[in-house]
Amino acid sequence: MHEAAYRALGIDATYERVRVRPDELAAFIAGAEAEGYQGLNVTLPHKSAVIALIHEVTPTAARIGAVNTITIRGGALYGDNTDARGLVRSLEDAGFGAEGARVVVLGAGGAARAAVVGLSEAGAAEILVAARRPSAASKLAEALATDAPAPITGHGFDDLERVFAGADLLVQATSATLAGSDASSDVAIRFADGLPWDALAPSATVTDLVYQPLETTVLRAARARGHRAIDGLGMLIHQGALAFEGWLGVAAPVAVMRAALL
Repeated sequence: MHEAAYRALGIDATYERVRVRPDELAAFIAGAEAEGYQGLNVTLPHKSAVIALIHEVTPTAARIGAVNTITIRGGALYGDNTDARGLVRSLEDAGFGAEGARVVVLGAGGAARAAVVGLSEAGAAEILVAARRPSAASKLAEALATDAPAPITGHGFDDLERVFAGADLLVQATSATLAGSDASSDVAIRFADGLPWDALAPSATVTDLVYQPLETTVLRAARARGHRAIDGLGMLIHQGALAFEGWLGVAAPVAVMRAALL
């Protein structure tokens, strides 16, 4: 999607994939500008480790504790996490505004953390984090609640019926639906079927951060019950668009980037 955006705007640039081992990370980051890079995306397992190697991180990236985008400017490296705002933008594209919303986030990993920070910064009125291990959800909530403008609390899956009640937005941020959405994907099917859908208001919006498959079992179940369902492709596109804009200082051609992925 990045190279499609470069071509559309006539920008002479390439987007390259580089495999970097953990023991190579410091040297790679230190030499990135000399190698001609204007910016970098960072993926697992380096998102947290890279923070100590760059000059400055945004407050959003600091709260999440992970950097996925580095912009190189004047010899300095600036780290950001565009996943948080990418999620918010994708929801806004689909007609959902987070301001004043009561949000439920399923999961307590990195994706859930980015979702909580993004939605908190976008003005959510309350965020409830739920995970199979209540201690993991509570740990995430406690870590992020300190500077948050609205309450963030942790819960277990045994409390989902109460958590779902009154929710405006359900964010599926676990890896459960990565198993797929076909009939043979027992894990994904059991996960979706096990959610207390009857406790969720018909007006609630449901999004799944997984984008492969595009229609997850959770989104399929949500649509079958009449909920507005938003797939994870929008978050992928918008986090990339935000990185593009940070690197190049021009608006990203989002429609072009989307078409490149479909």
